[in-house]
Amino acid sequence: MNFGFSDEQEELRKMVKRFLEEKSPESEVRRLMATPEGYDTAVWEQMAKELALQGLGIPEEFGGQGFGPVELYVVFEEMGAALFCSPYFSTVALAANAVLFVGNEKDKAKYLPGIASGATIATVALTDDDGLWDLTTTSTTATASGDHYVVNGVRSYVTDGNVANVIFVPAMTDLGLSLFAVEGTASGVARESLSTMDQTRKQSRVVFTNAPATLVGTNGGALDGLQITLQVAAAALAAEQVGGAQRVLTNSVEYAKNRVQFGRPIGSFQAIKHKCADMLLDVESAKSAAYYAAWAAQEQNDELAIAASLAKSFCSEAYFHCAAENIQIHGGIGFTWEHHAHLYFKRAKSSELFLGDPAYHRELLAQRLGI
Repeated sequence: MNFGFSDEQEELRKMVKRFLEEKSPESEVRRLMATPEGYDTAVWEQMAKELALQGLGIPEEFGGQGFGPVELYVVFEEMGAALFCSPYFSTVALAANAVLFVGNEKDKAKYLPGIASGATIATVALTDDDGLWDLTTTSTTATASGDHYVVNGVRSYVTDGNVANVIFVPAMTDLGLSLFAVEGTASGVARESLSTMDQTRKQSRVVFTNAPATLVGTNGGALDGLQITLQVAAAALAAEQVGGAQRVLTNSVEYAKNRVQFGRPIGSFQAIKHKCADMLLDVESAKSAAYYAAWAAQEQNDELAIAASLAKSFCSEAYFHCAAENIQIHGGIGFTWEHHAHLYFKRAKSSELFLGDPAYHRELLAQRLGI
């Protein structure tokens, strides 16, 4: 088992990092935060046409590049470091994987080429108003109506639901949990943007009232595929958290070297040294957990469920701790709106809750380990 990245993967990292340095500086992050859409359409098109990032993990027969989760997680790590504002996570980590793991060949041929080309922005509406991540508790239902289905229910905290062309909706039928595709602009779909602490990742509340829907996969057969989708997405989010944690550690160390107090850099004080050392331990441990989850997702082996929950729970706490310590090390300036420290702190907190908080994933771990 080799956890080292190949030369090609390192080149991918460098390419994405250069792209994000140009397209996602702090000034652009702040500009996009204030827009209803939360992303730049020109950058989205450039990502698809010049870098082929949307199709990176989609099989070649469906218009993608045919790479696996490890390459995707390299991209997510760099996007997390840059606080990149785009519907990339919802489209690639959630929607594309939902189609891959739940859909049949016809579904894949219908939805994946549009995602790969950048023409389709998609998301998966995972939770009700209660915010629970247990798919079996959903109150959203779907019933047959002639040669198609209609969906009724409310889905909240839908990532990028305000801009998605296609919303994939897990819903209960008389045969069990199924997955349906609903056009974002279809009749019976009402989308409301939610106010969020983390303005870099937009969320919506979507109400479905007899919304016309298309079945993805088989009626009543979506649960296993959606659970794998959540595991792969949780591992991807862990990689994103690693990128953010590494960036705030770098920012803290750089500030500690340059900020002079009492005639010497504050990094020479023992208290600051200890904070930076603890952050380094968090970041390196988080990398180990996230990279192991990436390998498990790549192999699609029996360890994925455990590795994903382990990575999500640990990386969530590591990122939040590092983001909080980053503010402490920067002192008063770190609390101000003008400083970027609060942007990472808010992303860290929202990511901690997204796809299940650490307590939720530790409970899943305990169940899967039979504890």
